[in-house]
Amino acid sequence: MTPPPSQGRGKEPTTPQATDRPAPAAAARETDSARRVTASLRSLLMRRKGVLAKLAAWSAAESAQTFLGGYCVARALDDGFLRDAPATGLLWLAGAAVAILFGAPVVRGVFAQLPHLTEPLRDQLVRGSVVRALRTATTTGGGVDATAVSRLTSQTEIARDSFAGLVLATRSFVFVAVGAFVGLLSLAPQFLLVVLPPLVLGLALFTASLRPMARAQHRYLDADEAVGRRAEITRTALRDTVACGAQEATAAQNRRAVDEAAAAQRALARWASVRTFSVATAGQLPVLLLLAAAPWLLRQGVTAGAVVGALTYVLQSLLPALHTLMAVLGTAGARLFVVLDRLTLPPPPAPSPAAPLAPPAPPAPRRTGRVATALELRHVRTAYGPGAHPVLDALELTVEQGEHIAVVGPSGIGKSTLLHVAAGMLTPDRGDVRLFGRAVAACPPSELTALRVLIPQEAYVFTGTLRDNLRYLRPGADRSAVDRAVEALALEPLVDRVGGLDRTLTPDALSLGERQLIALGRAHLAPAPLLLLDEATCHLDPVAEATAERGLSTRPGTLVVVAHRLSSALRADRILVLDGTRAQYGTHDELLERSALYRDLVGHWGPVQV
Repeated sequence: MTPPPSQGRGKEPTTPQATDRPAPAAAARETDSARRVTASLRSLLMRRKGVLAKLAAWSAAESAQTFLGGYCVARALDDGFLRDAPATGLLWLAGAAVAILFGAPVVRGVFAQLPHLTEPLRDQLVRGSVVRALRTATTTGGGVDATAVSRLTSQTEIARDSFAGLVLATRSFVFVAVGAFVGLLSLAPQFLLVVLPPLVLGLALFTASLRPMARAQHRYLDADEAVGRRAEITRTALRDTVACGAQEATAAQNRRAVDEAAAAQRALARWASVRTFSVATAGQLPVLLLLAAAPWLLRQGVTAGAVVGALTYVLQSLLPALHTLMAVLGTAGARLFVVLDRLTLPPPPAPSPAAPLAPPAPPAPRRTGRVATALELRHVRTAYGPGAHPVLDALELTVEQGEHIAVVGPSGIGKSTLLHVAAGMLTPDRGDVRLFGRAVAACPPSELTALRVLIPQEAYVFTGTLRDNLRYLRPGADRSAVDRAVEALALEPLVDRVGGLDRTLTPDALSLGERQLIALGRAHLAPAPLLLLDEATCHLDPVAEATAERGLSTRPGTLVVVAHRLSSALRADRILVLDGTRAQYGTHDELLERSALYRDLVGHWGPVQV
């Protein structure tokens, strides 16, 4: 049973309402992020100096093309059409047309060099993501990196595409601007006095908005991911949420996540309006000023052809390149910064080469002058939701080392909950849980892994060899240990069917029972001294179930099984009966005498040979 979102997992932290101005600590983190992202890109570009040189060479041709475009138009008017020399004017226009035609090979040359920048960036990010995922999984106390798939697929592709767009737009603006400014200066220096101020003002305003825009984009991505997490939590715990009456609390948490996402999107829209204003300042104001200043320019001796040439530079070359640059910086640039900030985070430190890959040996049990216990539950109470009826209430249980215990009871009575509490995966509302004398609440994940193994009903099998699947909980197991597990659980037919221990498995081709056999083989190989089976044999036939349980019970250690057949209960040393109000514990014969529920269950199961 899955606990509802508001219970059993601690209070979920609410997302702080971010503002457009970061706190000092946030500002320091942003500075660190900017330095890390900048260093990553600088390192990449410095290793690709030859590619940058070729890219600059092709782009220099684009500067010449831009220069010829406006200059030829000006000469066509001043030296041709305005002097009644149409042939001369047409020749100048033909020069401009030739310059335009030469743009095609320039674009081809630029795009031929672009993959030599973008693909190394993608490869670098993929390598970093893989290293991070592996380090997270192998570091002591680490776990599965839930974002690894997203990093390797969508986020690296976003980074590559955004970087490509940024390179193209920046390169185009820089070299087009050089050609346009040289052309304006050659026509009349006064043009720079009209065009440069609004252009510089718009660019400065836009540049100043980039950092808060990236911050708003980062906030929006975080809020969007939070909404996705809330949806997944709500979906998986829907049944328990409704059963425990936690709909209002769950809806309130979901509303907070949605409200934060909406606020983040509004902040992003505000900075988008600032970007629009800066684009208008840099992109439209130069044209208006140039037209308004035309009489003054003509009085200064500037020719009509030069004015038209200047308008050509601004309208046909400079402003389109500027619009493209600002659009790319405002979208692809912000996305690139946010994604690179995540992908370039340093991985956790590598585990020591001397540390064993297999879980460490369990600590020696505490001696108390009596038989050492494997599992102790004292006054344990667990309920899903405030005011909900407890699933476990004041439960007392002591399981001695080496015992084989079966847990029985009606469906939904709390058998799986009991095993999750015993494994330390669910914290009880009250009471004390101890494994081998150690408080579960104080044990780090690595220590819990060394003490117990929980095998669920749905067995996990990954694409790999059967041997690797069996050694999943003990990677260092040798061949003889694997062979003993195969023999103890009678896995030889499965080994033969899949083609041997070293044949790669296709998980979808395995039946549910075969998956459970593989999971039980892992349990047999695991070094943990306590095995918890949560209906882990429900897809096996009675003979295979009996063989598996006998094999696991003869393994050194303690075995606790949620039984769904009478035969499974009869094989246990003692049986725990859960009936929703109290728990009864004893042998089969003892429970037949004092537990009406157990007698009903035995009658329902019918006579069975152990």
